[in-house]
Amino acid sequence: MADGRLAWAIAINVLLTVVQVAAGVLSGSLGLIADALHNLSDAASMGIALLAQRIARRPADRLMTFGYQRAELVATLINVTALLLVGGYLLVEAITRFVSPQPVQGWPVVIVAGVALLIDTLTALIIARGAAHSLNIRAAFLHNVTDALASLGVIVAGTLILLYDLTVADLLVTVAISAYVIWQALGLLPRTVRLLMGAMPDDLEYDAIAAALRATPGVRDVHHLHVWSLDEHRRALEAHLVPEADDLAAFELIKRRVRAVLQERFRVEHATLEPCVADREAVPIVRMARPPPQPGDDRHAARHQH
Repeated sequence: MADGRLAWAIAINVLLTVVQVAAGVLSGSLGLIADALHNLSDAASMGIALLAQRIARRPADRLMTFGYQRAELVATLINVTALLLVGGYLLVEAITRFVSPQPVQGWPVVIVAGVALLIDTLTALIIARGAAHSLNIRAAFLHNVTDALASLGVIVAGTLILLYDLTVADLLVTVAISAYVIWQALGLLPRTVRLLMGAMPDDLEYDAIAAALRATPGVRDVHHLHVWSLDEHRRALEAHLVPEADDLAAFELIKRRVRAVLQERFRVEHATLEPCVADREAVPIVRMARPPPQPGDDRHAARHQH
């Protein structure tokens, strides 16, 4: 996703946050302040996403031999954690105001929330394209979508306050926003943690991969099989193959077959395959002829016989 789009979205959300906080304080609306805090978290999440996106483009080096693309997963985890913290804070604040209600002015709430809804929707559209291909951008996109829904809820609350003086609607909307934010965060958290911990990719099965490798011509058995995600899109595999043949040329042919199976059936692009002959009575993988005797070897051997 283009960095310029994210930068514009960040600037818009920071400006909106300032306006919403001021309007929330003046009107006494917790719902508007809740929406402002969520907008601030939107700006922060997009800032983190932008930084991670730039770091992820760095080529592999001696320090990070697989590259820096996992920076985007770290950013996703930070953003998801921020969503949980914001959601929890708003819940606590709403409960506090249920105990000690405060007056809320309806018109500032409706007007500012209407502007926020327009900007949130625009921001979500700006980054929507990148959300389809990146968990990092998707986390930022979810921030904006939930914020647009929050703004819509605040408009409803402000309308109820204007029509019926129903100030409790502001608190109910705050609780609904908080619950939705937490639910969205919990939806992203498990996959993000699994990717960072090097778990088996969600769409792959360990037994299916092992069976496919054992079924490859020339492979007698497979063990020490490990599969993990290098980042959101690249998978890696390492395995010990027990070959039927006992020469290096035959094993190179086996490796080509195995890599073709991994690429076509499981979308695994990076595979490290090692021959293992421990299950074949220690027969060496490479047959090598004895070196011819060198001049002087007979005298040296005779010296040792004495």
